[in-house]
Parts: sequence; structure tokens; C-alpha cells
Amino acid sequence: MDYIMTTLDNLVHQTAFFSLTWGNFIMILVACVFLYLAIRHGFEPLLLVPIAFGMLLVNIYPDIMLAPEDSANGTGGLLYYFYQLDEWSIMPSLIFMGVGAMTDFGPLIANPSSFLLGAAAQFGIFAAYLGAMAMGFSDKAAAAISIIGGADGPTSIFLAGKLQQTAILGPIAVAAYSYMSLVPIIQPPIMKLLTTKKERKIKMAQLRPVTKLEKILFPIIVTIVVCLILPTTAPLVGMLMLGNLFKESGVVRQLTETASNAMMYIVVILLGTSVGATTSAEAFLNADTLKIVLLGLIAFAFGTAAGVLLGKVMCAVTGGKVNPLIGSAGVSAVPMAARVSQKVGAEEDPTNFLLMHAMGPNVAGVIGTAVVAGTFMAIFGVF
Repeated sequence: MDYIMTTLDNLVHQTAFFSLTWGNFIMILVACVFLYLAIRHGFEPLLLVPIAFGMLLVNIYPDIMLAPEDSANGTGGLLYYFYQLDEWSIMPSLIFMGVGAMTDFGPLIANPSSFLLGAAAQFGIFAAYLGAMAMGFSDKAAAAISIIGGADGPTSIFLAGKLQQTAILGPIAVAAYSYMSLVPIIQPPIMKLLTTKKERKIKMAQLRPVTKLEKILFPIIVTIVVCLILPTTAPLVGMLMLGNLFKESGVVRQLTETASNAMMYIVVILLGTSVGATTSAEAFLNADTLKIVLLGLIAFAFGTAAGVLLGKVMCAVTGGKVNPLIGSAGVSAVPMAARVSQKVGAEEDPTNFLLMHAMGPNVAGVIGTAVVAGTFMAIFGVF
């Protein structure tokens, strides 16, 4: 009988209930909310489901992120090894290759002025950088935090890793991906506040056809120009353009399909769950994390507003030929931000089709955020 009671007592004490804190329960609740938003409302479920599940796992079983040096047998937790691929910038670079293989750069080629809208949306990054410095973060930490304003999760992880800000990489990545997922909620009120009903109804002329030669030359030329000026952007811009070259060359169909499907989704699973697993209660529930989340929201709002405001300027300069709503797509959340521009425009006029026009600034925003990350790396002498 004593043996049975001892065994039962050991089994009971092996459960997670005896080690959970109130912080863990809070993070489990947050994970469930994220899962609800992803599954019930479809908020970027490919990202939010693995992130939320990683968050759930680490707050029930913290050892799933245990480092080998902290383990009794020298073996780390499963998600620790996934996370190393994030820190080494492997996952962000592979994500960019997949994005390139899935994305049509034609709208940007057809309307080069879209580059200006993509550049304007990067204003939020610099606003957040100054804000982070004012809140007491170091210059490198401020740079890593500010990139959230580009709404680009892979670039946020990439820069934080390169600047050796691993202590705050988790909150930065979660904030960046969360805001990417919440684009349909955050952006529309800002877009409507800064535009008139008349501006939102503007119909833009159809984009000119883009030749196959232009589409092939574009990734090659962008890689040469950008990487010559900022070599540190090569891992991101290079992989983005390589994926696009796979797509547009038409001679490597198998590579295109692999990069845009199997590889992309495998990487999303590994990156999402490992990023979510950085949100243990001990690491996440602190003042710095709250500051990062707040700064990310401010940066994202400023970036959206800057894109829309430049869109209004372009609308005035062109005599009403540019719908300012497409400026909001200058953040890097591809293609969600472009879809939001389309949705808000269609609410005013169901016959208005802005999606392809918004894809130009959207793609430009991806390139722009990578360039800003490279600029920060150059400033701090990181290679």
C-alpha cells in the first residue's frame, strides 16, 4: 500500500499544476485568445496558430526551451534548437526566399512611384527608435525594437539577432508577428481618420503590362544595387530576390514550388512555435516587454499614417489619380496590408479595385524594411 501511495504521490507531483504561477496562467490565457483570433476570425492563422501554441507549451512545460548547459543530461529542449535557427538568422532568410517565390513584383515595376510609399511607411521605425531611446533602451536595443514598425517579423528577428539583443528577441518577434496578424484591426481606423470619403472612392487607372524580361531583370538589378550599397542586407534582400527569380525565370518550377510551399510552411511552423516559446511568464511579463509592445504599436501606427499622408500628397500632385489608401500598404505585412487597402476602399465603392495598386507599396515596404535593418547594422558596425 505504501508503494502505491508513494507512486500516486509522485505522479501527482509530476503534473504541471504544482509549478505553474499566476504569470503562467495569464500567458496561457493570452495564447488562447491568440488561437481564438486566428481560428475564429482568420487573423493571419499561418503565423498566429504556431506562435500561440508555442506560447501555450512553454508556459505549461518550461523545459521545452531549456538550454543544454542548464540541463542535467546536457540535452536542450526541443524548441530551444528550433530557436537557435532564429538567432542564427537562418529562418528569417528562408522566410524571405519563400515570400519572394510567392510574390508578384509586377505592380511595383509597373508603378515605380510605389517605392516612395514603401519608404514613407518606414517613418514609423525611426519614430519608434527615438521613442525607445527616450524610454531608456540602449541604442542597439532601440534599433531592434523599432524595426517592429515595418510590420515585418523575419526582419525583426534578423536584426535583433545581428545586434545581439537576444534578451528581448522574443518580445520583439511576438510583437512584430502579432501586429502583422492584427493589421485588419489596427490599420482601418487610421486610414479612415486621415482620408476623406471622396479620397477613398478614387479609382486608379489600370497598371501597364509588365514584360517577362522586366520581371527577370528586376530581382537581379535590385540585388546588385542594394547589396553593393548595403552588403549587410544580402541575407534578406538576396534571398527575397532569389525566390522571386525562381518564380519569374520560369525554368526552375520545382524550386519555385518548393520555396513557396513545402519549405515555406515548414519554416513557418518551426519559426512560429519557437518564437511563441520565448514568451514564458518570467521572460515576458515585465516592464520592458510592455514598453516593447507599446513602442511596436506606436511604430506601426506611425508607419501606416506616414504612408497614407504621402499618398494624400501624391493624390494632390497627380490631380486625384492616386488613392491615398494604398499608402497604408507600405508596411511589410505581405499581402495582408494590401488586402486591407482593398477592403477599406471597397467599403466606400464595391466596384473599386485597389489590390494590385496596393501590392506595389507592399512589396516596396518589404525591401524598405530590409534596407533600414541593413542601415542600422552599418551604423553599429555589425556584419
